[in-house]
Amino acid sequence: MKLPRWTTYPALLVLSGALWMGVPHTIEDPHAGAAAAVRASASPTTYPRLVILGVDGLDPDLLADAIQRFPELTRNFQALIAAMDGIQDLGTSNPPQSPVAWSNFITGMNPGGHGIFDFIHRDIETRTIKSSIMNDEHGTELHVPGTTYKMPWGGTSEPNRTGEPFWEILADHDVPADVWRMPINYPVTASKGLSFPGMMTPAVDSAYGEATLYTTDVATAQGNEGRRKQLRFRDDKCQTVIQGPVNSFKDDHVNATTTTKDDEGNPVRDSKGELVTTTVQVTVPSVATVPLTIYRDVESQAAALVVDGTTLVLRVGQWSDFVQVNFSMLPMGASDMAGIVRFYLRSVGPDFEMYMSPVNMDPTAPVAVVSEPEDASDWLAGEIGLYYTQGMAEDVGALKHGLIDEEEFMQQTGLVFDERGRMLDVALDRYMANDEGGLLFFYYSTVDLTSHMMWRLTDPEHPDYDAELASHDSSAWSGRPGSTWQDTVTDLILHMDPVLGEIRERVGSETAIVVMSDHGFAPYRRKFDLNSWLLEKGYIVLKDGATKELPVGSEGFTEVHLAQAADWTKTRAYGMGFNGLYLNLAGRERDNPATEDIDESGIVQPGAEADALLAELKAKLEAVVDPKDGGRPILRCDLGTKVYSGPRVPEAPDLVVGYNSGYGNSDEASLGRVTSAWLSDNLGGTFNGSHLMCPDVVAGILLTNQKLTAGTHALPDVTAAVLRLYGVAVPKDMVGVSAFD
Repeated sequence: MKLPRWTTYPALLVLSGALWMGVPHTIEDPHAGAAAAVRASASPTTYPRLVILGVDGLDPDLLADAIQRFPELTRNFQALIAAMDGIQDLGTSNPPQSPVAWSNFITGMNPGGHGIFDFIHRDIETRTIKSSIMNDEHGTELHVPGTTYKMPWGGTSEPNRTGEPFWEILADHDVPADVWRMPINYPVTASKGLSFPGMMTPAVDSAYGEATLYTTDVATAQGNEGRRKQLRFRDDKCQTVIQGPVNSFKDDHVNATTTTKDDEGNPVRDSKGELVTTTVQVTVPSVATVPLTIYRDVESQAAALVVDGTTLVLRVGQWSDFVQVNFSMLPMGASDMAGIVRFYLRSVGPDFEMYMSPVNMDPTAPVAVVSEPEDASDWLAGEIGLYYTQGMAEDVGALKHGLIDEEEFMQQTGLVFDERGRMLDVALDRYMANDEGGLLFFYYSTVDLTSHMMWRLTDPEHPDYDAELASHDSSAWSGRPGSTWQDTVTDLILHMDPVLGEIRERVGSETAIVVMSDHGFAPYRRKFDLNSWLLEKGYIVLKDGATKELPVGSEGFTEVHLAQAADWTKTRAYGMGFNGLYLNLAGRERDNPATEDIDESGIVQPGAEADALLAELKAKLEAVVDPKDGGRPILRCDLGTKVYSGPRVPEAPDLVVGYNSGYGNSDEASLGRVTSAWLSDNLGGTFNGSHLMCPDVVAGILLTNQKLTAGTHALPDVTAAVLRLYGVAVPKDMVGVSAFD
């Protein structure tokens, strides 16, 4: 998925870091030594011990298959399952997207309570996309006379999620909780303990982080996917830069010239036959950079990099450690921004190619708060070294954009996984040294993000299956002799068994243990373009002269976005986000003040008209048949007012489109585009395994050494169980019932 590069959250732009800082406190005696930790595991504690291992994307059926195929490599999973009545499904969120699902767990609510309905929400005024995580209100800019600098002034950026995180409730009752890499915990919510954010934590260079490919090959450098920089060596030396954040304190002005055209689109010429042009001054964002010098030695297959005063040497095929970089935003270092990057040297000749990671926040001097207490990020770096702070550390974007290949991607995910292991060691040391006991939550993202990108190699029925690559030896990554990339998803699960084993060994048999996932996984073979379907069926009407997109690669191809192309005086329904369908509802959708001559405030009347239209859309979507094989792309559509409860239901999609296994809304449609076909094979670069489907298809998993209540359980039930274990009443606005007997 190619998401827009929303400007990095204002926490990264308002360099004072005043937002979300909270009341500072310090870490007290994080380690009392290994001997003390062993004693703590066997001695009484003030509060019961509970360890929750959150494994994003761990699927119950895939776990069962891994256990059947490799019983000797899944003994820790089997030990938990033996104490239960088999592997327990855990009901996921609707839709089963990670920000939605983890918000369900964090708050004990459904989206109608916490307000996170999708990765992507829509602006009801412009019909453009916006982040579901933050609510931004832009301020003004005060220009400094006689300079090219400006000072941002005013504006706010507040978390969109509502509801109180369960660890904050525990803190109100004096229960300790260490929360490691919790998704959707940015800005960071403090606990009585440590709190680190995970998924959705921004990078320095952009909200999601963008890798860079440095290359001397002209064709590669001119590729239109991802950030690429062309290099030119002289005497095996090259000067280039590391691109950082947009400098919100600086304006750059360039002259832009346009050619005047007549009503038929033909260039207009004056009496002398010269083109009639207009030149205007345009303000473009200024990007902060750091100099990077590269020396290459083709004979030794190595390169030396000099970056911000640090020199490192890499051989071809080698990954560097993280290197600190400092971006100057104002003169004389008045507002510098610290980051960290790591490099991978692919080749030095005949063409030079090198990957650089997104610019992560430096945990020793973060521009925004990335831990509570604030100094915990620096402390952790002292324990394990510099580490990934961006939310999605596994660099799926680099693989999507062709900046690295699958085997290099798997090497990079291995670095992340190993880092999490070192982090877990520290987390367990600290937890077991605390004789108060309490909660430890620890999160792993690798199963989810890697499965998204590598599924096609495990699925011979996938239209983008590559039999040759799937057969390549993967033992260097998996550590399992004879493995191939076709085994990737299984090997990801096998990687988690020793993690569970370490937890079981370190915390002892008296400690309550829970293994949970937010959702499962399924194949994603065919793309359904919801907006293209709505256009074909007449629910979307384009402006006169506007058409849907041509096939990608066609001459004259341009993106078509509903915000600009739709005739909102005639359009009745539209798609936005991965599972959301909205009516163009009168009284809710707002008029766009930028188009004064058009009233865009919605045409579908609430009540009977809206209800009838939703019933019609639901019936038609659920009846869609794939002409390729007769499959049903959409398993079920749910009315937002029926499946959600809470004060934020009015913000919900009118229909939540639940795709069947094998199908999903296209990335393009999720961003409000109208592509050439409403159903196509899922080829090339995007997620090829998914969970953005009907929740019935991709249940999560619940394993525990505690006795469960009878019946089925969902994410908020685990939240309720946590509170109940510590004698805390479940708030009335939560929807869960304790899963523990």
